[in-house]
Amino acid sequence: MPHRPLAPAFDAMSDDYYRDPAVHFAAVRDDHPVFFYPWLNAWIVTGREDVLTVLGDWTEFSSSGNTATIDVPPKWRHVVPQDLMEKMIVGTDPDLHTLHRNIALSGFTKARMEALRPEIERRAHRIIDAFEASGRGDLMEGYCLELTTQTLLAHLGLGWEHDAMMRELRGLTARILSSAQEEMPAEVFDDVWERFASAFSILVTLVVERRAAPGSDFISEMAAARSRDGEYALTVEEVALHVTEFALAGADTTAQAMANAVLFLDKAPEALTEAIADTALWINVFEETLRRRPSSPFASRKAMRDLELSGVRISAGDMIWVSLASANTDPGWVERPFEFDIHRSDPADHLAFTHGRHTCLGQNLARVQGSTGLKVLFERLPSLRPVPDPALDFVRMALLPVRASLEVTWDTRDIERQKKRVKREMELTVVAKNAAADGVVAIELAHPDGGDLPEWSAGAHIEVHVPAATGGVLLRQYSLCSSAERADRWRIGVLREPASRGGSRGIHDGLTVGSTVTVGWPRNNFALESSPRYVFVAGGIGITPVLAMIERAEAAGAEWELHYGGRTRASMAFVGELERHAGRVHLVPQDERGHLPLTQIFADVAPDTLVYACGPEPLLNALDAALAHWPEGTLHTERFAPKKVVRSEPDTAFEVEFALSGETLTVPIGASILDVAEERGLTTLSSCREGTCGTCETKILLGRADHRDSILTPREQNAQRSMMICVSRAERGCDRLVLDA
Repeated sequence: MPHRPLAPAFDAMSDDYYRDPAVHFAAVRDDHPVFFYPWLNAWIVTGREDVLTVLGDWTEFSSSGNTATIDVPPKWRHVVPQDLMEKMIVGTDPDLHTLHRNIALSGFTKARMEALRPEIERRAHRIIDAFEASGRGDLMEGYCLELTTQTLLAHLGLGWEHDAMMRELRGLTARILSSAQEEMPAEVFDDVWERFASAFSILVTLVVERRAAPGSDFISEMAAARSRDGEYALTVEEVALHVTEFALAGADTTAQAMANAVLFLDKAPEALTEAIADTALWINVFEETLRRRPSSPFASRKAMRDLELSGVRISAGDMIWVSLASANTDPGWVERPFEFDIHRSDPADHLAFTHGRHTCLGQNLARVQGSTGLKVLFERLPSLRPVPDPALDFVRMALLPVRASLEVTWDTRDIERQKKRVKREMELTVVAKNAAADGVVAIELAHPDGGDLPEWSAGAHIEVHVPAATGGVLLRQYSLCSSAERADRWRIGVLREPASRGGSRGIHDGLTVGSTVTVGWPRNNFALESSPRYVFVAGGIGITPVLAMIERAEAAGAEWELHYGGRTRASMAFVGELERHAGRVHLVPQDERGHLPLTQIFADVAPDTLVYACGPEPLLNALDAALAHWPEGTLHTERFAPKKVVRSEPDTAFEVEFALSGETLTVPIGASILDVAEERGLTTLSSCREGTCGTCETKILLGRADHRDSILTPREQNAQRSMMICVSRAERGCDRLVLDA
């Protein structure tokens, strides 16, 4: 006897369905809250209350039908045992489901996922670095899937060498899981299973290795988990199987949600504006996206007895597909169901992560991934939008539809605009550590993936998160002293300072080859201006920025000479590298020749010459005096510590208008512009807070500043174009500043 009722207007393979599943369901839900869909040989349930009934009772609506019918081809059963498919978490019921789920849950706690957020941000920035200059691209492959896959690699403790495999497993697992309900196309069947078995074999080997020598990663934790009797709780193959599930659920579904969010925000520009202004709203954007369009629009169950839903008789053994997309937009549950509203009273009150015992165990990961990925994307590229009428490019599977691409465009002027508003960091690996002189180590850094690092120019520095002996980290700036032409490595030179605040000790004692270090993008407050002739002056570790400057001067065909002083010859770093420049380099060890003879060196004014100097304060003060008769703008310096500023009159309060936000705040005596901006919650970048790193440099639109930094030259300070808001204030007599912030 044929199943009834049917819903002739419903077509899970139609363009209308893939364009917006919830809207497609709305056309049939009122007349057919439960209907039979012959193409899937399953009942479709659309109303929220019926959906909750099915998801809430595993004894009457079993998950076993989700994977039990997956047929492993005989030629691959020696790698992927047939009975293993029944043990997928999505296809089991208690008590087996409880055992496997509880082991997996430990790896997806809210606290643990929140701890991943900084790593997700770093990886998001690096991904955007690679494509931001193009102005157009495929967001799915280029960003969404890239980010979620990399996050999963970090969580599972898989290196970059496994990136391609995990990327491929997403689609393979989706195909195999869907084959329990939808027949896999014959033309891809053999290829899918061959590639899945190959990846599965690699995972089994990895699990065996982690079981023998567990680390702190999630694969190791699952492999090492034991039951009450002391035996391993999961077999090696079961752990590997769950990794394949995570490859799909932990990467593809969140990537789909991020892409969907971009589409919804394009139609709700006010929501995008609000989220960019208030980053706490990105989680609301993500939740509302999931409500409107769950990445998995269905969940499936098997009826365990004859029963009735909304007056429709369903027989034992029948498959039931509950529509999460329809339940989330049921007008009997939610007001304005198709409006994209990021201010709903309970943004997470939806069924996108299903309900009951099979509620998605990776939901905490998805929420952190999705909200962070969207935040960074629009921080960096606020003008990003989908192209008009983007193609419906899907791998068409009703249970797990996979968006294959989403073409987007953006204004490349975002790149420069956002550099002053978004702090970018990355995790690098120490690939070499060598003595460069007595008390000086040279640290070489590279990205774990071996790829190119951001471009930089001579004089640039990076901010390094240095491990502190007492715990935590210290932020320190170090000049890059490698070749700016080498894209895959950076080098810094660090002097051990016994009287320092712990930064140099942290690097000397805390970093070894293989250590992971967080660093910021290069900043350059000491840029080498074009000139036919240079005189470089370095004192001690001040040689570090000068090395790249010499290389740049050589490449430009400029004349140059270096005067390099130090306590002893043995304490002077990188001397060996300078030997090839005999005649241009003048070494002045203090114990042999005394101090640098600056008065003699600069006795005669040399036309068309710029002087670049880095070293301790006494050296730079002496250089100021020696160059007093040279043209203004000749000397460019970089200091180790803040320049002392002597005030003849007391500070006064003043007002600052932040033009981008429209806020006007009062800066009282004893507080900085940066202090009041942060207290108000305005987005500001800062680091050293003492006027030496340049991170907080801000453009002046109106007014004059009392400059107290150690970066801007006298000419730059007089120009009143920018100021360091961590130390500088309004000039006396200027009651109001307007800043481009």
